[in-house]
Amino acid sequence: MAKKTNIPNKRPAPVPQPKPAAAAKAPERKEQVKDPMIPAWLYDFRVQAIIVALLAFALYANTFKHEYALDDTIVIVKNEYVHEGFAGIDDIFTKDAFDSYYKQFNSSNQLSGGRYRPLSIVTFAIEQQFFGAVPVDKVDSVLARGLSYEMKSKEEQQFLRNMHIRHVFNVLWYMACVVVLLYFFRYIVFRDNHIMALIAAVLFTAHPIHTEVVANVKSRDEIMSLLLLCGTFIYAFKYYENKKIITLISAMVCLFMAFLAKEYAISMILLLPLAFYVFNGFTIGQCFMAVLPYLGVVGAYLAWRFSIVAPMNESSDNDLLNNPYANADKTEQLATKISTSLNYVKLLIFPHPLSSDYSYNTIPYKNFSHPQVWASLIVHGALFRWMFKFFTKRHVLSFALAFYLLNLLIVCNLIFNIGGTMGERLIFHSSVGFCIIVAYFLYKAMEMIKPAATGRLAIAGCVVLITALYGFKTIDRNQYWFNDETLFAEDIKTTPNSVLVNSNVASSYINMAEAEKDTVKKFEALRTGVKYYNKVLQIHPTFVSGYMNRGVAYLKLGIPDSAKFNYDMARKLYPNYPKLYEVYYNLGVCYYLSGRLQEAIGIWQQVMQMEPKYIVAQQSINTATQQLMAAQQAMLQQQQAAQQPPKK
Repeated sequence: MAKKTNIPNKRPAPVPQPKPAAAAKAPERKEQVKDPMIPAWLYDFRVQAIIVALLAFALYANTFKHEYALDDTIVIVKNEYVHEGFAGIDDIFTKDAFDSYYKQFNSSNQLSGGRYRPLSIVTFAIEQQFFGAVPVDKVDSVLARGLSYEMKSKEEQQFLRNMHIRHVFNVLWYMACVVVLLYFFRYIVFRDNHIMALIAAVLFTAHPIHTEVVANVKSRDEIMSLLLLCGTFIYAFKYYENKKIITLISAMVCLFMAFLAKEYAISMILLLPLAFYVFNGFTIGQCFMAVLPYLGVVGAYLAWRFSIVAPMNESSDNDLLNNPYANADKTEQLATKISTSLNYVKLLIFPHPLSSDYSYNTIPYKNFSHPQVWASLIVHGALFRWMFKFFTKRHVLSFALAFYLLNLLIVCNLIFNIGGTMGERLIFHSSVGFCIIVAYFLYKAMEMIKPAATGRLAIAGCVVLITALYGFKTIDRNQYWFNDETLFAEDIKTTPNSVLVNSNVASSYINMAEAEKDTVKKFEALRTGVKYYNKVLQIHPTFVSGYMNRGVAYLKLGIPDSAKFNYDMARKLYPNYPKLYEVYYNLGVCYYLSGRLQEAIGIWQQVMQMEPKYIVAQQSINTATQQLMAAQQAMLQQQQAAQQPPKK
């Protein structure tokens, strides 16, 4: 019998398993190498923070006595939810930012995409609570006084004092913003060169293009947005150092609040992973995984926003003030938008002259034969090319260019219709990228100058000189933001064809006439206002407010026929104009005081058709009718007496 051979069991060789991808981890922070020729104390964050904070305070302290100007009126002065204080916060979070203003004009959303920016408006409501909130049942009367410029002196003075305090808060918010921005520069962008971080922060703080953001209280949304975006970057990077869930949650909360401040936070979808790639050395896959939690925040915000913001009123898309490209063909629209983007580059490099408004017809339509269109294409094409070139090298300039270009894309009308051509406040975020670039090249130039001591001195002098020039322009520009009258009287020199600037200058003359006691000066101011409104309506023939306010001027001049023509045009263009019956009632009074009783009665009868419950109009009709009948009876008696033969 054959003997069995024991064959050992052979197991298959283990198949090599792929190694799991390394978890994203922040690089170790190296101790800052300090330049021995630069004072050691200048590297300290506390010292740098004090420098930028005090610089911000010094540059904007002359706004503390300012009143309200531009969009302050819409967002604060005529916002019932702000006047209600704490009671209005729920409405602020659940309605469009301009909802209160639209309601007062019997309108709805007039801007593409709506405006949902509750965070800064909530701060205005909180301030109002401490100033003295207006009870909900009395808000309408307060708004009515504001709309008709008939606020009692005591109330108006109190309101202006409150605006002074709001301006102080705006500067404090700006100081906090530039300090957090400095930390962002030191912690992420220039982590190995804190002097470069200081230069960038100083240039940003002093740049005159930010005057609109700080001197116009409404623009607090810009300040809060940038502050919270920097907070998002900081906490997101800290999370990869300490791996604490609370840090990740803090980053996500900052991002959501940045969205509530302003929609610009959408740029973080690309900027945050780019920052991880450039500064932390993450792979593309690691960047994608790192940004996933923040995509959830973006989705939650968009779902919330779309549930609140109403669709745009269809008629508003044809309004040149809400869509300045309405009269341009597709080619002109594209060419003008491309061309306008170059204006931002120019203002960042040479911020003069500045203007509060660039609406229709400030920037003429252009086509592709215009040299500025091609200059803009070349400049921005080069910027995009350099951004991608530096991207492969994980270079700081890639991030800086992306910060500038991505935020520019949000406001240049090429992707989103922003309801305007351009605005200095709109480049606030992009200017961060600009300041990073300038600081980088200034420092590199310093390193190239030999001997080293001369280089340090030259760049220090250059930074001081730029800051001084910026500071002079900033302080000078601030003075014109005192109120609407000072602002538009100055900006009419810079943007003489702007419908809004001309309209506001005209309104200031009409308001000036209201307070003027000298009859000659009063009439002169009214006629000047009419002259500006003539120009406005020549540029924009369907501008409802232009006709309405020119009608008011003619009414005050005692020319009821011209007033009626303007009121009729406004009524034809906008039949739902608020309290139109009151406007026509006053027109009837003007006819009545001119002794034209028949015309007055006819106007008041129209008033009764507009508002049957307006008893004052019916009483005036009765009174005028009795006087007219009495006058007719007296005339008849005179005629009869004249026909009788004389007594012998």
